[in-house]
Amino acid sequence: MINAKKLWSANADLANACLEHPFVQGIATGDLPLDAFKVYVAQDAFFLEAFARAYALAVAKAPDREGLTVFKDLLNGVFEELTLHEGYAKKWRIELSPTPLPSTRAYTDFLLATAGLEPVGHIAAAMTPCMRLYSWLGQSLAPVTNPDSPYKEWVETYSGPELDDLSSQLETLLDRYQGDSQIIERRYRTAMELELAFFAGAYATA
Repeated sequence: MINAKKLWSANADLANACLEHPFVQGIATGDLPLDAFKVYVAQDAFFLEAFARAYALAVAKAPDREGLTVFKDLLNGVFEELTLHEGYAKKWRIELSPTPLPSTRAYTDFLLATAGLEPVGHIAAAMTPCMRLYSWLGQSLAPVTNPDSPYKEWVETYSGPELDDLSSQLETLLDRYQGDSQIIERRYRTAMELELAFFAGAYATA
């Protein structure tokens, strides 16, 4: 049976590629150009609005009360994350309603198409990578982040236990609801590929 642990292990190559990407490493060292981070924050705000809509569709499709509750909590978590972005926007004068980059649009289109057209297990497979990857990146970077990095708040946020807990809850739903195993594998892999492309897209603007 396919499960979240196996899916994460099968995509370790993409997780490591994200961790080693100069955008992510630049967050830890503090060497990432500020303009690239500004682009990332704006693009991520656009992405998170689509992420919230996908969760809302998952709430509507949840077949039981546990799913309703977990997806609601995950949806609330997105709005908390958007509050963080609003703080960045005030600090660095970032416009949070950007024209989406191709990499951003590809990701949001993928999420909304999956959430709109496919069963809830497939939705969980498409959304879990973002949650688990960011938690893993934050925890991986926390011990090596330069305390003077202007982006250390990013690391502190994503390395915290709250995101790890939400990620685990979503993984539990992925394991519970299942679906077509081959489609689940493809949705998970595609999301991981789009995560890497998202970092690369923001970095290329620097």
